[in-house]
Amino acid sequence: MTAFETVLYERRGAVAWVTLNRPRVLNAYSVQMRDDLYQVLDAARLDDEIRVIVIQGAGDKAFCGGADLSEFLTAPSALAARRIRAQRDLWGLLRSLPQPTVAALHGYVFGSGMEIALCCDLRVAADDVVFGLPETALGILPGAGGTQWVPRTIGLARSLDMLLGDRRLRGEEALEAGLVTRLVPARALAGAAAELAFRLAGYEPGSLRRAKRALREGADLALQPALRREWMLARRPGPEARPPAN
Repeated sequence: MTAFETVLYERRGAVAWVTLNRPRVLNAYSVQMRDDLYQVLDAARLDDEIRVIVIQGAGDKAFCGGADLSEFLTAPSALAARRIRAQRDLWGLLRSLPQPTVAALHGYVFGSGMEIALCCDLRVAADDVVFGLPETALGILPGAGGTQWVPRTIGLARSLDMLLGDRRLRGEEALEAGLVTRLVPARALAGAAAELAFRLAGYEPGSLRRAKRALREGADLALQPALRREWMLARRPGPEARPPAN
């Protein structure tokens, strides 16, 4: 296991485990955590032996309780704090990782923590999970895609209720809304995340990565371009390959 200031990194076979490691402050997302996560994930991206990446939170209270507000309070302005955080595009890196990513979620998943979770491909959650977007009530706005990724995941009405009404989604409701892809008892979370990750790691890595690309890239295209993209990713190399007529 490799320890950074705010993140732990461990590789088990073909699975990389990344742990947000600030449990005394609910794994609050800070500039240092951004830098640590970027370094870890960028290295994992380039490692062909890593087939799956799991992101989890240390402690028993939170995956990530949101942004470290002490940094906002000590910055000249909230805008200045946002600019500092934007100097490295962690969110773009997360969404562009070639390996499938699994978020193992428990407790509070607020603000930046919810944005990290939504950047992952699969979200396995404990039944004590609580999702929230408290930024508006704190006088700020989600700055890492929360206003865009959330409605694309759970729809506009629920997103407005969360962002404007400070609505929290828990357990079964989060599963039904689509914030969670699998819900398990809290005591079973680590095992469920590991079982999923190692099963995925056992698949042929090239097809797994191409399937992820087809889904991610096709979601932003109209149907016909998306079908063509799928065909380009699925076809076997060779002179006999021809694009579909339509």
